[in-house]
Amino acid sequence: MQYEIRGGNFPVVICQLQSGEQMITEKGSMTWMTPNMQMETKGGGVGKMFSKAFSGESMFQNIYTAQGGPGMITFGSSFPGKIVPITLQRGQEWILQKSAFLASESTVNLDIFFNKKFGAGLFGGEGFIMQRLSGQGVAFAEIDGELIEYELKAGQKMVIDTGYVAGFESSVSIDIQQVKGIKNKLLGGEGLFNTVLTGPGRIWLQTMPISGVAGAIQPYIVTA
Repeated sequence: MQYEIRGGNFPVVICQLQSGEQMITEKGSMTWMTPNMQMETKGGGVGKMFSKAFSGESMFQNIYTAQGGPGMITFGSSFPGKIVPITLQRGQEWILQKSAFLASESTVNLDIFFNKKFGAGLFGGEGFIMQRLSGQGVAFAEIDGELIEYELKAGQKMVIDTGYVAGFESSVSIDIQQVKGIKNKLLGGEGLFNTVLTGPGRIWLQTMPISGVAGAIQPYIVTA
């Protein structure tokens, strides 16, 4: 598979496939394709479908296969930002925010990542459920706004406002911490908790989470 990412604030990734090659998506993110791309919708087994339903994700995947020769398929973003490729090697894993996965080669595995720490899941802004990418191949993630990447050393921490975590390598641990001080909690406008990521490993932060945009425009929405 070869790919090209094009566009500005609403990018697309154009994937060129050889005959028999496959791409997978969960969101119905296909925007255009050549006629020889065949779509098949599948579930992932009862257990996996149940866990996806519990997490609010789609229980089904759309699998696109190039038949009878080379094919082209394009996937588009759903919010202003970037499409970022992730090249996975065997034994490597990435954890993404729940809505970040866009599409991947069929050799990439997409699973549910349950946050083991109750506090981080309940208050950390990403909920109990995130997405885990493993296997081998190329996947594409949606980033809200711009992407900022840091490489954390072992034990190095980054404190992040809720919703700005886009993803991180599985070697990074996630937790939460309370904002210190009653005044800061009640009057600071930053909420009660922040997310804490601890290295080693790479972390991806996004500059315009959709939750932040929704909060910014909410006061201007007139309800009947």
